[in-house]
Amino acid sequence: MSDYYSTLGVSNSASADEIKSAYKRKVVEWHPDRNKSKEAPEMIKKINKAYEVLSDPQKKSMYDQLGHDNYEKRGPTSASSGQGWPGGAYQYSTGGPGGFNVEFDFGGAGVEDIFETFFGGARGYGGGRARPRRGVYEMTLTFDEAVRGVTKQTVISGASKDIKIPAGVDNGMRIRFSDFDVVVHVKPHPHFRREGQDLYYQMDVPFTTAALGGVVRVPLIEGHIDLKVRPGTQSGSVVRLTGKGIPYPNRNQWGDFYVTYQVHVPQRMNAKAKKLLEDLRKEIG
Repeated sequence: MSDYYSTLGVSNSASADEIKSAYKRKVVEWHPDRNKSKEAPEMIKKINKAYEVLSDPQKKSMYDQLGHDNYEKRGPTSASSGQGWPGGAYQYSTGGPGGFNVEFDFGGAGVEDIFETFFGGARGYGGGRARPRRGVYEMTLTFDEAVRGVTKQTVISGASKDIKIPAGVDNGMRIRFSDFDVVVHVKPHPHFRREGQDLYYQMDVPFTTAALGGVVRVPLIEGHIDLKVRPGTQSGSVVRLTGKGIPYPNRNQWGDFYVTYQVHVPQRMNAKAKKLLEDLRKEIG
């Protein structure tokens, strides 16, 4: 039985971008409108299942730790369970006897965009006629607007429209509406670093708090949280706050929030502080 990496044709050290690119190539290769083999529908399911796991940092980490067989026994979410993936999905269906429904995730791009990327133009399914090119518009959002969602009024084809952006969109994401697409550009946050739906924050911790223990107040997207610092905490220690990150668009699921402790050692100390540290060094060796 092939594992998820071999299904997508990548190594287990592949980056997120390499996994996404390999997924798109496989979808094009096995798309039922181009691949008429009987294996195509089943392969598409396998490809989607592999990408669902390997594109999610949490699932990928668990998959790597457990191995393919153990992860499968665990009962991972099926690619055909109807749950969406970040970036949106496109549902392809064939009618008539023996018809089937398959969902494809293109990271925000439509099927014609995938065909245009790999074959130099969007083709009509089955007929070969070129489809009309959809209008593509760009919109710049603040970090907070992207995280919380926003409705903005803009002009599309000469008409004023209210554009509703779902919470959790990321920079470069393409959102499909009825007759046009919107590509969003998200401004960075001055303190938080974003990777997908996860957030990273560097927390300066006083030397005394790191050595003796204490509590630090960490800002979140909404409000803050008090974290307990254990005595002897080292610089670079990471605390993971599950579900405190950014929501996935149109899903009841959130990323995680990672706090990295950066221990602040004072550059200048008075004689009394130096004496205390010298005594401490003698005490602990």
